[in-house]
Amino acid sequence: MADTCTHLDTVRPVTPSSTGCEDCLRTGGRWVHLRLCMACGHVGCCDNSPNRHATAHNRAHPDHPLIRSYEPGQDWWWCYADEVLFDVAGAEPAPSHP
Repeated sequence: MADTCTHLDTVRPVTPSSTGCEDCLRTGGRWVHLRLCMACGHVGCCDNSPNRHATAHNRAHPDHPLIRSYEPGQDWWWCYADEVLFDVAGAEPAPSHP
């Protein structure tokens, strides 16, 4: 496990793909919390959710290593590749679902 994320260069300006987990909405699933892919804007559900769509998205797209919480009031980031939870000083506040 790394001490810092080495993948901030993969961050792109993104627009959230949905106001909920796009995969759960498509299949009729449910989620606990939402995560936002910082490479493409995919909104997926967290690992506490039954289908773990955010992690599944990363496994299908290993070149999308960074997510942010898509929950109101949470600004943390997670790097799948480096397995590190972190904040980015000076980053704009995280977007969140309605």
